[in-house]
Amino acid sequence: MLSHTSEKVLAKVLAVGSGFTTIFLISDSITDPVNVTKLVSLGVAAFVALGILIACGLRDAINGSRVIWILSGIFLSASAVSIYSSESPISQGIYGSYGRNNGFLSYLFLIILLLATTTLNRLTSLNWIVVALLIAGTINVVYSIWVISFGDFIGWSNPYGNILGTLGNPNFVGSFLGIFLASYLALGLGKSSPKWFKYSLLLVLPLTAFAIYDSSAIQGRVVGVAGIGIVVFFLVRSRFKPIFTWVYLVAAGVAGAFAALGALQIGPLTSFIYKTSVSLRGQYWLAGWNTGETQPLTGVGMDGFGDWYRRARDIRAIELPGVNTVVNATHNVPLDMFAFGGWPLFVSYLLIFGLGGLSLVKAIARSRDYEPILVAITVAWVGYQLQSIISINQIGLAIWGWVLTGTAIAYERITRIGSSEDIPNTKIKLRNNDVAQQSKVVLTGAGFGLVGLLLALPPLTADAKWRGAQVEQSVEALEKSMVPSYFNPPNSMKYLTNIEILERSNLPDLARRYTLEAVAWNPESFDLWKALYLIRNSSALEKELALENMKRLDPLNPDVTSIK
Repeated sequence: MLSHTSEKVLAKVLAVGSGFTTIFLISDSITDPVNVTKLVSLGVAAFVALGILIACGLRDAINGSRVIWILSGIFLSASAVSIYSSESPISQGIYGSYGRNNGFLSYLFLIILLLATTTLNRLTSLNWIVVALLIAGTINVVYSIWVISFGDFIGWSNPYGNILGTLGNPNFVGSFLGIFLASYLALGLGKSSPKWFKYSLLLVLPLTAFAIYDSSAIQGRVVGVAGIGIVVFFLVRSRFKPIFTWVYLVAAGVAGAFAALGALQIGPLTSFIYKTSVSLRGQYWLAGWNTGETQPLTGVGMDGFGDWYRRARDIRAIELPGVNTVVNATHNVPLDMFAFGGWPLFVSYLLIFGLGGLSLVKAIARSRDYEPILVAITVAWVGYQLQSIISINQIGLAIWGWVLTGTAIAYERITRIGSSEDIPNTKIKLRNNDVAQQSKVVLTGAGFGLVGLLLALPPLTADAKWRGAQVEQSVEALEKSMVPSYFNPPNSMKYLTNIEILERSNLPDLARRYTLEAVAWNPESFDLWKALYLIRNSSALEKELALENMKRLDPLNPDVTSIK
């Protein structure tokens, strides 16, 4: 069991790490201001937490929640197997594809944070995590309202025309704000909430709802409305007879059915729920399922779906979303798992989150009282699950799904066997031990945090080098940005962009050299083979080989040489 001081440190690391990961970004000096930065924050937070657990006794932590540790081990093993067996580059499997970074390292970090959270033994520790969620949400609301009112002060490209928040995409920030809105309401309606917090609902909720509306993200509206509906359920359940709870559940079920029909362009909620992207997601989901079925035991590699979309899509996808419209994520996180790692990864993922959901159900069934912290955890957890089945596993959002799952498991255990806060003698003993362990915990956590930084940093340093080459506008700098090393892992986007620059700069020999290097690095990339086919200095044999591979990777395309 964690000592009192050690748990306080761990809880703050988890809270600050989660909140900071959501809001952390860097602009100007890198090409991807969101994902590579959040990966670094995620890695540091995870390994600091791991260091604290090791310093305090990892064996006790494992014995406290063996099931979740076993499932996590299966998940990570399936991830490693998928990388080893995949035909995609190992570096892509480890770090993920450009603009996503959903590789092995991201999930290793998320698993560590999940497991660390399950070791918490005090409700006050769980409060820190919920507070961090609210702080990150408040920052995004303030930033979004500022952008709406005065314009964006962050110098990044915004092709969407809507608010981006600190997540870099209207859909992501819309979903996160929906989670925040419901969680804020859940805490505000608690009897023990301070008056100032209750009064703040009158300002915060309308501003958040307006920001969600301005994002034009349907998923944000769905998550927000569903979260409010769950809060109302807890209120009805705690204040009225069971018959009223059942009536409410039936009414909510009917409303949910109308919402689902609206997503299918049926019924009065169509204009509120449906967007063309809903239809497109159906094709992406089907392609994800087809991808997983091709390698049911190993998948195609972590974050490898982008290399498989063309060959796994249905014939109907040629018309809608279109032959030249491709994606590198299924827009459904569970299906991403199936595509990445086949059945082992898919099932272990579902069981991990299923265990979190089961823990919430057990905790809810244990008491009819309105417990604001439980309600907040529930609405945030459910909100994440809703967005995860229609969206992408963005690190700033994903961290809450995994940490909240750990929080749910910890909450159920604490309320079942009692918090260590309720055991005075144990608390005194732990305080005495804290004095001797505090230095060890801090030093071990800091040391492991450095390891996490070194593991997560390469995509960021590579991106910074690439951005520097673009600013410098010299061939020498551009070439240096493509020299593979630990701190400069390659990615398909960098190759494609640099090859195009070299070709436009009338340097066809260099363009050919790096295109051949690129296809050797990732022979599963349609776009890299297409680049080899199109550049002027490719030999006839190279063009023939490129065309052969383009047809292999995009078998339904009637004209793989189209330049669109």
